[in-house]
Amino acid sequence: MSLTVALSKGKLLAGSEALFRGRGLPFPGGEGRKLVVPVDGLRFLFVKDMDVPTYVEYGVADCGIAGRDVLLETGSDVYEPLDLGFGRCRLVVARLRGSGFAYDRASTVRVATKYPRVTSAHFLDRGVSVEVVRLAGSVEIAPGLGLADCIVDVVETGRTLEENGLEPVEEVAASSARLVVNRASFHARRDEVGRLIETLRSAKQ
Repeated sequence: MSLTVALSKGKLLAGSEALFRGRGLPFPGGEGRKLVVPVDGLRFLFVKDMDVPTYVEYGVADCGIAGRDVLLETGSDVYEPLDLGFGRCRLVVARLRGSGFAYDRASTVRVATKYPRVTSAHFLDRGVSVEVVRLAGSVEIAPGLGLADCIVDVVETGRTLEENGLEPVEEVAASSARLVVNRASFHARRDEVGRLIETLRSAKQ
């Protein structure tokens, strides 16, 4: 029976492919739009980034690659044995440049984000009342259009924030790609999962 690996179709896909191919592991190529692809003893599922931990937690996939930002947001109960070291970025609070907006002086802060769980927890920890506006994308335009006071979003270089007139105020969390494993698979398929972990671990050494 093949190990099933869940991968994001998004920003981590290129890094995942480079990692697998660099360690001599099989990886799909040229299958077009297929979302379930068996290759030489592994079966790959290509899903949305926020769904990777869910497929792993419920045992549809034995393991997967997900960003720490996604793991924090979903709160999925998965084993996380390895920081893979690519896809590094930061979750930050950002506001309009020069606005002087300070959420510690506001009675309630309206925050636009794709990360409602992380955002609510972050402001709650600071004793700040927050109204979360959940968006699926283009979060950076929300403050300029009056939809939100600030945003919580992923930043890699900061260029997108700058181009939309925003500036970072505070870092919420650092993120990178993580290998995640279903807890039952980790025990029931210890040899196969263990070999995969060690092969990927050796890529960092």
